[in-house]
Amino acid sequence: MLSKFKQLLFFGLILLAAITFYSSNKNDNLKKPSNIIVQSSLIKYISIVVDKPITIEHYFQFLDSIVNKYDSVTSYKLSEHLLVRANSWIIDTLKNTDYYIMKARDSFIYNQKKMIVIPKGTYITIPDSTTAIKLLNSFKKTTIDINIPEFKLRIYEDSIKLYEFPIRVGRNEKKYLKMAGRVLDLKTKTGSGFIVRHVRNPSYYNPVNGHRYFVTKRDDGKLTKLPQIPFIETEINGIRHGQLIHPTTNPETLNKAYSNGCIGTKEEDAWVVYYYAPIGTKIQIRYDLNGTDTKDKSLLLKDIYNLK
Repeated sequence: MLSKFKQLLFFGLILLAAITFYSSNKNDNLKKPSNIIVQSSLIKYISIVVDKPITIEHYFQFLDSIVNKYDSVTSYKLSEHLLVRANSWIIDTLKNTDYYIMKARDSFIYNQKKMIVIPKGTYITIPDSTTAIKLLNSFKKTTIDINIPEFKLRIYEDSIKLYEFPIRVGRNEKKYLKMAGRVLDLKTKTGSGFIVRHVRNPSYYNPVNGHRYFVTKRDDGKLTKLPQIPFIETEINGIRHGQLIHPTTNPETLNKAYSNGCIGTKEEDAWVVYYYAPIGTKIQIRYDLNGTDTKDKSLLLKDIYNLK
């Protein structure tokens, strides 16, 4: 009888030790950042636990470190755009760093680069091959469509409109630009082409006098640091005109012919455009006076460049 009791006690102690060991390891995994690999006959993905908060100024370096580390273990070419599109919440977080969105929440942001966009403890998933293939096919089917007199930028996948954003376009005038060294027609150029370059940490210059600036005056009259939001370079009809898609810090200029030829968007919209426009994305810039209103009814647009 005593022997049986000892046997039960022995097995009980072993069970207790196993439970304690499991609980200890589980708690350690919650405390320490780690890579969690989930694998079965149906799925295989890697989930990364972020071990410190990531601000905008370190955001791209952080993404690059993930891509560089895990590209060798994926069956496809891992990229920043694939990674973020597979973790779409990142785009939503970036959109919410828009100065004017924060202002509407009674929060004045002087330096957006210091804002946290990926909190500590967040999970980022490396997409499995099925998800990656779907996204790569989506990239191939994506087109950016810009209609100048309508002041609209639309993103399509095949014939399905995914997004529509207000923009500003080039002025209807000619002007000497010091950065170009000659007089240029500031109208936004039309044609078809591709996205050819991203500038992830752009410098800001006044093209008229070549002066570099580091702060901007907002529509509310307040000065802030300039944001770190990527500029997107286009090639139209085989020519790089220096015609960029980039955010404006003054959304009051949207729906106007205001720029030196570039296409300006809201800060929040610029993040969306960037992640739907990897290198090689098709773009069409047109001048079509046949537009639609907010209810998709046809209307004749104003001929802002006096071309018709």
